[in-house]
Amino acid sequence: MRAVGTSRQTGTPAVRTAVVWDVLRAVLAELSSVTGRDRLDIVDAGGGTGGFAVPLAELGHAVTVVDPSPDSLAALERRAAEAGVGVRALQGDAADLGDLLPAGSADLVLCHSVLEYVEDPAGALAAMGGLLRAGGVISVLAANPVAAALHRSVAGRFDEAREVLGDPEGRWGDRDPTPRRFTREALSGLLTGAGLTPGDAHGVRIFADLVPSRLLDGEPGAARALVALEQAAAAHPVLRDIATQLHILGHR
Repeated sequence: MRAVGTSRQTGTPAVRTAVVWDVLRAVLAELSSVTGRDRLDIVDAGGGTGGFAVPLAELGHAVTVVDPSPDSLAALERRAAEAGVGVRALQGDAADLGDLLPAGSADLVLCHSVLEYVEDPAGALAAMGGLLRAGGVISVLAANPVAAALHRSVAGRFDEAREVLGDPEGRWGDRDPTPRRFTREALSGLLTGAGLTPGDAHGVRIFADLVPSRLLDGEPGAARALVALEQAAAAHPVLRDIATQLHILGHR
């Protein structure tokens, strides 16, 4: 079986998710040690087609994906079948988790690229937190407005970059497909408001979205070297805060 978080084609750690998998592997090991269970109960809110859910199921965990899109859930089930694992799929919104699943039934909840799109981020996060058992963990991954400003400026969109910095939702204009973005401080505040204790934050895709793909495709070992760079920079106090996404844990 391939290592979790690696490319199926090359075996190279996936550049865009390597840092998140580093953190999740440590969380899984800690939760298994504390609970005495190798098979943890995991809920992936907005888990879509199973990019995280299926590899977690391959590790032997009981994974439930809740997503509003029936097409995504159908793709998830196909992906799980191809991997030879079972993943429970439930159609629903993040805010409805309390109606779909019992309170205190999860060891780990994933909230990856969800808070940007829900109508009420605080309410959705509170609903996710309510699923956690004592000692449980929520993994939050969200878009960062500082990175959006950098990326718009690199593209020559200087007015849009300036708009991001002044907009309370971190958007660059009416055509911005992302409804909102979050600073590290904002995510920590949301976790605290949901009754969770924020942990350390890590930057995800600090360099990956700035490096031309031709450099990765044309240079042997470049992808692996970029992964190592991302891993080294993830907790850097300056570089972390300019990452495309911020990853932070909340503890029950």
